Amino acid sequence: MTTTVNCVRHGPGEEALDRAPWPGELGRRVLENVGKRAWREWLAHQTMLINENRLSPLDPKTRSFLTAELEKYFFGGGSEAPAGYQPPGEA
Repeated sequence: MTTTVNCVRHGPGEEALDRAPWPGELGRRVLENVGKRAWREWLAHQTMLINENRLSPLDPKTRSFLTAELEKYFFGGGSEAPAGYQPPGEA
């Protein structure tokens, strides 16, 4: 039987993550409050942030930035796309 969560983005009944996808307290909050579908959406958003801002995931400043954006994406007002960003196919 599939475990479900009351997802902060999609509501109750969403399939739960198998493990905390992020370290520390934030990872625990994500595990308890975010479903797999919402996590996949975050990964796509994170990829866009890395590409559009030309970030290096190895840089500690990038990791701090992504942690803050993750927090905003799920538990704040939302993470915005960079200024001037147009999704593929809308240019």
